Amino acid sequence: MSIPVIRPAQGRDIDSAAQLVVRLKRLNSEFDPMFTVRDDCLETAKQYLQEAIADQSGVVLVAEVKGKIVGLVKADLKDRRFYEPKTAGAIVDFYILPEHRRRKLGENLIQTTIEKLKQKGAQIVTAEFPSQNVIATNFYEKNGFRRLVCIYAAKSSEE
Repeated sequence: MSIPVIRPAQGRDIDSAAQLVVRLKRLNSEFDPMFTVRDDCLETAKQYLQEAIADQSGVVLVAEVKGKIVGLVKADLKDRRFYEPKTAGAIVDFYILPEHRRRKLGENLIQTTIEKLKQKGAQIVTAEFPSQNVIATNFYEKNGFRRLVCIYAAKSSEE
C-alpha cells in the first residue's frame, strides 16, 4: 500500500473532504441521538471546509493516497480566556477511512496537526468527540491526551 501524504487541505479537496466530514458526523450519530445528522449535512460540510481553508487561522489537513483523500483533520485555535496556557488548539473533526486505519496514519496525522497548531501559537491541544466513542478515547489516550472537560446535554422542551 502507498504511503499517505499529509498536507494542508486546498479548495480542490473540498468535495472529497466534505464526504469524510459527513461520514464522521454519521458515525457520531451512532453514539448518541443528540448527534443526528441534518439533511443538508453535505452542503453544510462543503461550506464549513471552504470557510476553514480560506480563514487559515486554524488547521485543515488531509491525508492523500494516490490522489484520493483518505483522512481529514480540522482544528481551531481557541482563547482560554481564564487559564494558562492561554491558547489552545482544538481538534474538532478527525476521520480516517476504515481501510486506512491501524497503519500509524492516525498518529502521524495527529502529530502533524499538533506541530501546525504549535506553529500558530497553541500551547495545549485538545480533541472533541462524542463521550461514548471508546475507540476515540483509547486513540487519544494512547497519543498522550487525557480527559480535561465533560460536556453534558439535555434537549430543551418544545412547548
